[in-house]
Amino acid sequence: MRASKVTGVIGIMGLSAVLLTGCGDDGDGGGSDKPFAKDSADQIAAKAVAATKKADSMRLKGDMRQSGGKSLSVDLAVDQEKNCEGSVDTEGAKAELRHTNATLFVRGNEQYWKNSLKNQPGSDKVLSKVVDKWVKMPADDASTSGLCDKQGLIASMDEDKSTRKGMKKGDTTSIDGKEAITLTKKASGGETHTMYVATEGKPYILRTTVKGGDKPNEATFSDYNEPVNPKTPGEGDTVDLKELAASGQ
Repeated sequence: MRASKVTGVIGIMGLSAVLLTGCGDDGDGGGSDKPFAKDSADQIAAKAVAATKKADSMRLKGDMRQSGGKSLSVDLAVDQEKNCEGSVDTEGAKAELRHTNATLFVRGNEQYWKNSLKNQPGSDKVLSKVVDKWVKMPADDASTSGLCDKQGLIASMDEDKSTRKGMKKGDTTSIDGKEAITLTKKASGGETHTMYVATEGKPYILRTTVKGGDKPNEATFSDYNEPVNPKTPGEGDTVDLKELAASGQ
C-alpha cells in the first residue's frame, strides 16, 4: 500500500479559497468621520490582506458547506514558519493536526480514517493501527503540501480577482471585543460577502462571511502574532505512516 494513498488529509487550501472570498481593491469611496474615511472599501480590503500576510501568526476558525452539502469545520493556528496546530471536522470525521520541525502529525478518529482509507487494499489492518494515534505523515505526500502554509492560505484570497471588486463600506461593529469596519458585496449568485477589518492597530481581517447561496461560510481570525509551538507527540503515541505502508500493513 502506497503511503500517499492512505493519507486523506483535508485540503485546507481549498477551504481557504472559499472562506476568504471577498477581498478587494476597488469600491466605494467618499468622506466621513468613520475609520478609513479616506479609503474606498476595496482599498481597505487590500490593506487588510497585506497586513494579514505580514502577521507572524494567526488563528483561523471557520465553518463552511462543501459541494454536495457536507459541512466542514476548521480551527487552526499557524505561523510564518509553517508551525501549526488545530483540528478539522467533516460531519464527525475529526482529526487533530500538528506541524512542527517540518513534520505533520495527524490524529484522527475512526470515521476520519475510514473515510481516508476507503477502498484501499488492507485498510482494515491499517485502521486498527492508526485510529486515535498520532500518525506521522510522509514528508513528500502531495495531499499535505500547503496544509500549514500561512502565506499560502492568505495568497488564496487573490486567486480570483473578480471576487475582489465592488465592495461597499458599512458601519463599524465589534468582533470578539475588537472594533471592525464592515465591507460587503452582493454576488451574482445571490450571496452576500462580508469582511470585517480591524479599525485599531494593524488592519487585520477579523472575520469573513458568505450568506445565501449553496456554500455559506464564516471564518474568524484571531490570535495575531501569538506564538505557535506545537509539541512533537510522544513515540509511544506515534505511528509512522511511511513505515506502516512499507511493511505492507
